[in-house]
Amino acid sequence: MIPALLLAAAIGLTSTLAPAQSTDSTSNPFLGSVSAGKATGEAVQLSLNQAVQMGMENNLGLRLQEQSQRSAEGQKLASIGSLLPDITAEAQTGVQQFNLVAMGFKPSIAQAFGVTNFPLLVKVDVTSAQLNFNQQLFSLPAIEAYRAEKANVQVAQLSTLMARGTVVLTVGTAYLQILADSAQVDNAQALLRADEVLVNQAKEELAAGTATHLDGLRARVQYQNQQQALLLAQNTLAKDKIALNRQIGLLPEQPIQLTDVSPYSQLAIMPVPDAMRIAYQRRKDYLSLQQQLRSLEFQRKAIRYKRLPSLSFNSNYGVTGETHGLYHGTFYAGGSINFPIFSEASQRGQQDVAQARLNNVLSQIADLRQQMEVQIRDSMLDVHAAQQLVDVARSNEDLASQSLDQATQRFQAGVDDNLPVVQAQATLASAQSQLVNSLFQYNLAKLNLARNTGVIESQYQSYLGR
Repeated sequence: MIPALLLAAAIGLTSTLAPAQSTDSTSNPFLGSVSAGKATGEAVQLSLNQAVQMGMENNLGLRLQEQSQRSAEGQKLASIGSLLPDITAEAQTGVQQFNLVAMGFKPSIAQAFGVTNFPLLVKVDVTSAQLNFNQQLFSLPAIEAYRAEKANVQVAQLSTLMARGTVVLTVGTAYLQILADSAQVDNAQALLRADEVLVNQAKEELAAGTATHLDGLRARVQYQNQQQALLLAQNTLAKDKIALNRQIGLLPEQPIQLTDVSPYSQLAIMPVPDAMRIAYQRRKDYLSLQQQLRSLEFQRKAIRYKRLPSLSFNSNYGVTGETHGLYHGTFYAGGSINFPIFSEASQRGQQDVAQARLNNVLSQIADLRQQMEVQIRDSMLDVHAAQQLVDVARSNEDLASQSLDQATQRFQAGVDDNLPVVQAQATLASAQSQLVNSLFQYNLAKLNLARNTGVIESQYQSYLGR
């Protein structure tokens, strides 16, 4: 169940996220957490590394997977129980009454020996204590079943590591989204201040008779539009902060302040064969399928070995006797060999089921090898394209800033009205938004590349250029 959720979470996070993330932890437990502590009025200072560490401690998806690992370890301990000695102790005391007639004793027998007053109902106060020892000396099915459970523990451990990578991707994406939201808010505030200056200047020129009433209306409309943009950006920022709180174990009302800035550094992309070599060694889903294959092979052997005999040893030692009387030692020691006579139909059916499961995993491994290459190639293309988009967006922002500066100078000099200024501001706002989004997509693409090569939980900071 959990590995399927991990895969679904990873697939869902590779797409472009909306400004406000979903917080439905029912369908995706990695969007929820176990809240730690109480909310305080003081903002919590969070770096990206601190947010990831809090996610590792409190994220719901990782907590659930850790419990699944614990369950697998418990099943391994339970499976080894049949191979270990079983030692039990028992003691009992009580009064027993025997009906000699019911047991076949006839009074005439006692009379034949001259006993005339022989009791037919006998009460005996008996106490006994016994130590039992049972050991299965040889059972290949039990040995192979234990090996299968050991492989299942490895599967659970790899799933936990994969869950840690999902936490890094989820929290890292949310953190980068908030940085992008903050940049959008800052840009909107800067444009709003510029629009306010434009409104005041239009009023002054209208009063001086050097501008028309249309210039004042146009400046006012632009100012109010920018107010709306700022309100929407602030609302998106607040919602995304709540989403991050949910993922790392903070209460929704807890204020947070991110201390890192949006990272940007060019990533040197390795050749695809090198990336594939790393992925085969580090991808937890691929390694997990390998361990599942080993577990199923052990299970198939265990079924086949059921045709072989098993050897066991049983013994006990104790004392028994009349209470407050004389006790006598008792013991038993013996071995047994069990031969299966006829259970061929059941064993063949179990073998067919095991072989079908084995074939399914083999098919999944073959498909995953191709899928891994597709994912790595797609991620590399995304990183390369996103890097080019960042370069173009930066150039567009610079050109838009120059255009706005020139249009503002012409308006202030009375050469033109404020329509070019309004248009230049809209162009600059679009260029700034595109730059923020392209930076976010570039960092997200690098995180996805780290995830697809299987190193995100240990190298996410180096991929982001931190």
